[in-house]
Amino acid sequence: MIVIRKAEYVASAVKYEQYPTGGLPEIAMAGRSNVGKSSLINRFLGRRNLARTGNTPGKTQTLNFYRVNDAWFLVDLPGYGYAKVAKTVNAHWGSMMENYFKRRETLRAVIQIVDIRHAPSREDVEMHQWLRMRQVPTMVVATKADKISRGQWLKHLTIIAKALEIEDASLILPFSAQTGAGVEELNESLSEMGLA
Repeated sequence: MIVIRKAEYVASAVKYEQYPTGGLPEIAMAGRSNVGKSSLINRFLGRRNLARTGNTPGKTQTLNFYRVNDAWFLVDLPGYGYAKVAKTVNAHWGSMMENYFKRRETLRAVIQIVDIRHAPSREDVEMHQWLRMRQVPTMVVATKADKISRGQWLKHLTIIAKALEIEDASLILPFSAQTGAGVEELNESLSEMGLA
């Protein structure tokens, strides 16, 4: 298990030249705007306000790098698919992501975040297919699990699995930043990737 001793914000980047250097492994988090990405990061790293949670979806327009235990980076990617973000910004987002995924050799895996209450959006499906096509190891985490009863989880996870063409719904991790459900399992998954 990973014991989070230290977690700190290091940099926000738009261009490749602005990414932190040093070759530490990275885990990136991708998800629609307003899916609870910042809350997940804060809960997982045990820091209340490390990643800023905003009331306005689509606020994160940069790649935000958090160094964990001086051993690896958690990279918060800008939320995708928010309608009120201008088309030019969405186009810029696409090229920024393409650049990151293609050129970042230290990227170990992507955690794709979806909302357990809703079927994946078109953007969620496209993102998942895109990652699969590029053979990026991807783990799907379904946030806001506290908003539905535990007995309903499997039904919702099955819908998500079908939309994303994931063979087994149990491969999707239900998560709640409110209750801490899923924190331990996420920790175990990252431990298995050799992160400390």
